Amino acid sequence: MTDDLSFNQLKDSISAHFGFEIVKVSSLSGYDNRNFKLTRKDGVLFVLKMHNPSVGISFLEAESKLLACLNEQLPGLFPRPITNRDGNYLFQFESHICRLYTWLDGRFLAEVNHNKTILSSFAGMLAKLNQQLFTYSDPVIEARHMDWDVQYFLDLKSRSKVIQDASIRKLVDHFLLQFREFIQPQIHTLRNSIIHNDANDWNVLVTSDRVSGLIDFGDVVFAPIIQEVAVALTYILMGKEEPLQWAGHFLMAYHKVLPLEEKEIDLLYYFIAARLSLSLIHSFDAIQDGKADEYILISQKGAIDLLKKWITISPDKAAAVFREALRFKIPAQTDYDQELAKRYAHIGKVQSVTYKQPIKMKRAAFQYMFDADGNTFLDAYNNIPHVGHQHPQVVEAAQRQMAMLNTNTRYLYDQLADYAEKLLSKFPKPLNKVFIVNSGSEASDLAIRIAQNFSGNSRVAVLEHGYHGNTRMGINISHYKFGGKGGSGPEDFITLLPIPDTFRGPKSNDDGTAGKAYAKEAIKVLENTNDQIAAFIAEPIVGCGGQVPLAKDYLKSLYPEIRKRGGLCISDEVQTGFGRMGSHFWGFEMQGVIPDVVVLGKPMGNGHPMGAVVTTDEIAEAFNNGMEFFSSFGGNPVSCAIGMAVLDVIVAESLQQNALKTGSYFMEELRKLQKDIPMIGDVRGSGLFIGVDLVIDPETRQPNTELAQTLKNKLRENFILVSTDGPYDNVIKMKPPLCFNKSNADQVIEKMRRFLY
Repeated sequence: MTDDLSFNQLKDSISAHFGFEIVKVSSLSGYDNRNFKLTRKDGVLFVLKMHNPSVGISFLEAESKLLACLNEQLPGLFPRPITNRDGNYLFQFESHICRLYTWLDGRFLAEVNHNKTILSSFAGMLAKLNQQLFTYSDPVIEARHMDWDVQYFLDLKSRSKVIQDASIRKLVDHFLLQFREFIQPQIHTLRNSIIHNDANDWNVLVTSDRVSGLIDFGDVVFAPIIQEVAVALTYILMGKEEPLQWAGHFLMAYHKVLPLEEKEIDLLYYFIAARLSLSLIHSFDAIQDGKADEYILISQKGAIDLLKKWITISPDKAAAVFREALRFKIPAQTDYDQELAKRYAHIGKVQSVTYKQPIKMKRAAFQYMFDADGNTFLDAYNNIPHVGHQHPQVVEAAQRQMAMLNTNTRYLYDQLADYAEKLLSKFPKPLNKVFIVNSGSEASDLAIRIAQNFSGNSRVAVLEHGYHGNTRMGINISHYKFGGKGGSGPEDFITLLPIPDTFRGPKSNDDGTAGKAYAKEAIKVLENTNDQIAAFIAEPIVGCGGQVPLAKDYLKSLYPEIRKRGGLCISDEVQTGFGRMGSHFWGFEMQGVIPDVVVLGKPMGNGHPMGAVVTTDEIAEAFNNGMEFFSSFGGNPVSCAIGMAVLDVIVAESLQQNALKTGSYFMEELRKLQKDIPMIGDVRGSGLFIGVDLVIDPETRQPNTELAQTLKNKLRENFILVSTDGPYDNVIKMKPPLCFNKSNADQVIEKMRRFLY
C-alpha cells in the first residue's frame, strides 16, 4: 500500500463495506499475510488482514466467529472482528480476502524485559483463554491439519533436510525421534481442545507489567492443551540462562487457573523441543525460498540457541522441575546401595563399576549422558559412541534394517558388500579385504589367527602396556592383562617389546631419533628370540599405557624388520580409528606406514557391537585354506546398516575435522594450564584422544596416582566424565564422542583448573 492509487482504492473499499473513512495506512509485519494498521478519520485504529488466497474462506469465517465469542467472554483481550454492512466478517479487495479487527494497544512481549510479574500475567491470561476454549466447538477448526501444529511434527520429518547445517539438523532429527518414541504412543490420552497455538512473544501485548492482549489467531487448531503451554514457553525460554526455572514459574501461574495433569507435565519437555524444531524447519525453509524477514531471522537464532541448550537438559530433570513447581510427586532419588546389591546379586564383581560413587545412567544424547535422577553429565570419556550417543541417523538405520531383514553372511544381501566397499574406500592400497565380526576383541583374535596362518609362525611381538581384547588370545597378546593384577605372565610365544614412550622412557627427543632408537632396541629383543615371527601388534597410541603416542618414526623403522622375519604388521585401530586422530582417519597414517592387517572395533557401530579385520588380497586368500571362517552375527545386515550410517555421519558432520579443530584447541588449553600447574607433567595425544599425565614432582616425573583418582572423582561430582589409565593409573584419559566442541573443552578446563590449583 505505498502508491496513492492503491491507497485510494483501499479507502474506497473500506468506505463501501463499513461506511467510514480511513485517513492513514501503514504496513505491519506478518508471516503469511499482508497486515496493515488503519487510522479512521476520528482517530480510531483498526487492523486489516489481507489473507493469502490459499487460506480457506470456511476457516476465516470460523476464526472470526471464535474471536467474536471470546470477546463476549473475555472482552478487550483479543482482536474483535468487525462486521461489514452486510453483516459479514469477510470482504474482497482486489485478489485478497480481507478482514477488519479492532486495534489492541500495548508493546510486544518480545520488546520488554521479562519478569515474574509479566510471566504470571501471561500464564493466567492464557489459562483463562484455554478455559473458555475447552468447551468451544467448531468442526472446521477441529478438522484442520496444518504444518505449524506440533502434534503433526512427524509429518515434517522429510523436510528437516532443508537445514543444511548438520550440527543443527541432527538436533532436530533427534527430537523427531524422541517425539515418535515418547509423544506419539501417548498423544491419544491427552486432553484436547481448540487452542491459539501461536502465543509467541510477537503475538502477546504488554501494558504496565501486565499482559493486555493476544493477537493473531491464524494458527488456531484442535490439539492437546499442553501444546498451548509448550508453544508459549518455547518463546519465553529463548535467551534465558536457566530456562527450567522460568518455565516452572510460568507453570505455577497457569496451573492456578487451569490445572494441568501429571502426564501432560511429563511430556512438556518433548513438546517444547518439537515446537523449537518445527520452527527451525519452517525458518530454514523460508530462507531457502528467499522469504525470510527480520522476524524469522531473529526467531531462528533464539530457537537454535535454546535447542542447543535443551539437548543438554535431561527430560527427567525437566519433568522433575515442572512437577515440583506444581507440587506433584517427584520420583525418589536413586538408592545406590540397593542398585549395587541388585547388580551383584546376578553379575560377578569382576565386572566393576567406575567412580567411587557409581552412576545409574538412563538416557544419552550426543556428548551428554543423563542419570536416573535427571543429572546431565558431559561425556569427555566414552569413545564408543563415536558420532554421539543415540545419533538419530544411526538409530534409524538400525530400526529400518531390523524391521526388514537380519540374517547371516551365508546369504547374499546388499548391505554387506555395500558396507565393505564403503569401509575399504577409507584405506590405502593394498588393504582391500575385510572380515566383519562382533567386537574389537574378536577382531584381535582373528587378526592373530590370520597372521599365524599366513606366516606359518606362532610368535607374536607385543608392546608393554598394550591391550587388545578379552578373548584368550586377546589376553595373551595384552601386556596390560597378562602383566597386570591377576595376570600369569607371558605365554612362550609372546615377545614383549619396550613401549616407545618419549615422556617416561629413556629416550625423549621426539624428532624421529627416539623412535628409531626404540625400534633398534625392539629389533635386538627380537633377535634374541631366535624365532621367526607371526606378527607384531601395536596401537598407534597406547591407550592403557597412559595415552602414549608411539615415538615418531618408530613403526617406519620397525615394520620392515618385522616383515624380514616373516611376520605381519598389525595396527590396532580399535580406539584410534575412524577420524579420531583429527589429522588422519587412521592412527597408522600418523607414522607414515601401511600395515598388513588392521583391527577395528568400538566406534565402528557407535555402541552397536561391531569389529573387523582389514587386510590384503594375498593374506585373505591364504586364509581361505579349507577351514571355513564364519561368524553368526558378524556382518549381518543390521550391523552393516549401522556401520554405513556411522561412516555417513562422520563425513556429513565433518567429525574428523572437528576432532582436529577441537582436539588441537583442547590440548592447547591444557598446555596453558600445565604452565600454571606443575602437577601436570605431560599433555599428549592427537585429535580427540588425549592424556594428561599427573606427577608429584615435574623434575622426577613421579606418577601422582592419588591426585589422578581425586581429580577423576571430583570431575564426576561436577558432572564431567573422564577416566584414568596407565601403568600407575595416573593419566587422565579423555576420548569423547567426536561431536565434542570447544565449549565442552572449556567446561573441562575450567573444572580442572578449579580442582588442581
